[in-house]
Amino acid sequence: MDEHKVLLGGYILHDEADHWWGNANLRLGANGAVITWARFKREFLTKYFPADERNRKVIEFMELKQGGMSVSEYAARFEELCRFAPHYNTVEAEEDKCVKFENGLRPDIKQLIGFSEIRDFLTLVNKSRICDKDGKAKANYYKAAN
Repeated sequence: MDEHKVLLGGYILHDEADHWWGNANLRLGANGAVITWARFKREFLTKYFPADERNRKVIEFMELKQGGMSVSEYAARFEELCRFAPHYNTVEAEEDKCVKFENGLRPDIKQLIGFSEIRDFLTLVNKSRICDKDGKAKANYYKAAN
């Protein structure tokens, strides 16, 4: 199964990455050595996603705040950057992930959602979206009333 992943991984590469893999495959597979999926990923990430870039993404994730984004936009950005912080991608870290997400919400939404202490990530995101939409609807109502 591991060998199939490596074959498929190498197969989908194009242009410069395909040339890189051809050379890396010769180097790593010298003397009939089996190239594991873990080794393939490590080599690929070292070449195309160096440690300093990964660290920058982790910092960006740790500093992420909702700001002017909608909750949906914030949640999408949160999930996109979360993959660079492996701790937050475990079942055991669900509570930490929720706390991190909640702390990045705008104060008006955080105030409405925070007392619930929701510790299921999908539920937290959905409840936050509802609060965001309700807040916008209320603001629009008061604008129209004035």
